[in-house]
Amino acid sequence: MSERKRKNFSSQFKAKVALEAIRGVKTVTEIAQAFGVHPTQVGQWKKVLQEQASGVFDAERGPKPTEPAVSQERLYSEIGRLKMDLDWLKKKSGISL
Repeated sequence: MSERKRKNFSSQFKAKVALEAIRGVKTVTEIAQAFGVHPTQVGQWKKVLQEQASGVFDAERGPKPTEPAVSQERLYSEIGRLKMDLDWLKKKSGISL
């Protein structure tokens, strides 16, 4: 049984290799040798890049909207905590309103 560890490549590295493959200046084998990966892997990354390239331009510009349910829940919990603190302070200080 082999004790070789798997190589984990960053997404930037994969994109760089896939773009090189799409350019078509070198063969897949030459690209694989230059970057130290298997030729099949180069082909897979190229295919993924071609399939998902249109998604890059689908996103709308501007800030992404936050989920109102999450922020609303956080605000309600903050209100509850502050109310408990206020009640505790009133009780300790002897002030009754």
